[in-house]
Amino acid sequence: MRTLAVVGGGAIGQGVAWQAAEAGWSVTLFDPAAGSGASWVAGGMLAPLSEGWPGEDRVLEFGAAALARWPEFAARLHAATGVDVMVADQTLTVALDAADAADLRTIADWVGEHGHELELLDRAGVRALEPALARTVRAGLLAAAEPAVDNRRLLRGLHAAGAAAGVRVRPETVADLAALDFDQIVLAAGAASARLLPELPVRPVKGEILRLRHRPGATPVPRRVIRARVHGRPVYLVPRGDGLVVGATQYEAGFDTTVTVGGVRDLIADAETILPGIAEYELSEANSGSRPGTPDNLPLIGRYSDRIVVATGHGRNGMLTTPLTVEAVLGELAGTPLPDARSAAPQRFATPPASLASSTGGIR
Repeated sequence: MRTLAVVGGGAIGQGVAWQAAEAGWSVTLFDPAAGSGASWVAGGMLAPLSEGWPGEDRVLEFGAAALARWPEFAARLHAATGVDVMVADQTLTVALDAADAADLRTIADWVGEHGHELELLDRAGVRALEPALARTVRAGLLAAAEPAVDNRRLLRGLHAAGAAAGVRVRPETVADLAALDFDQIVLAAGAASARLLPELPVRPVKGEILRLRHRPGATPVPRRVIRARVHGRPVYLVPRGDGLVVGATQYEAGFDTTVTVGGVRDLIADAETILPGIAEYELSEANSGSRPGTPDNLPLIGRYSDRIVVATGHGRNGMLTTPLTVEAVLGELAGTPLPDARSAAPQRFATPPASLASSTGGIR
């Protein structure tokens, strides 16, 4: 049996480990605290259409291909573990002023040109769907095909599925990929990936996020994901069984994951502007993580050397792109690259080395 080391225990790494083990690999996953990084902090939005913008054609194409794989992926995980990860069926982006409303029309037109349907709503249409939203909301954009997942349920399900398939977890930090005595290695260490392969153009992007618990008598939790822009800052509210996830700030702050007073203040103020009733919710958690960013907002997925496949740089779309990334990595391991992942090939930035026999090498 061929051996595989997966370095990184977030959603990507655990998903790869699970499905590789089911495909017949002997899999060992390395992470000192699997499931505790950016995947644990995520909001769980699957929104490549409503987040689209003219000019980002490759990002839209990649995101749409990932979204299309989610129903089968979720069903497969449910069949293996009984875990249901879906928490919302639709995404509603709202506008507070004329400029934001114009942006929604721009997105709807551009996404429509690429074969995806979004529905523009007036003030009454928004309130008919989500009556608890602020009366200052003047327009909306409904993405009926954009659901959301509970990221923590997903991590629990992936861990259970991997364990059942025979994945071994070693709670260790990998300092040198060349020291791993395995036939193949998958690097899925998120923002930390560049510490092991410094030539990878991956950087940490800090994001703070809040969890609000619904209290008896408070405004009901929205049924859909709610997205908006307030004072130029993006904010989203993602339903959970007991409340809401509110996110997310975005800073170029290295690996600093300190939760700041200013970040919490802005998130609460912006969320309350959209959903005034959250003032009665309980603030149950404030957390922060490091998203793995790349220069062009597409991940790095593909063969790096004869022994290494990379799966990193997913930015704020790690949850969205998990099924596509897992399928692409399994394709690389089998020698059958996935066409839908072509735009994420690491070679778009530089040329990978031919082998990794005795050192980690690097993109030259």
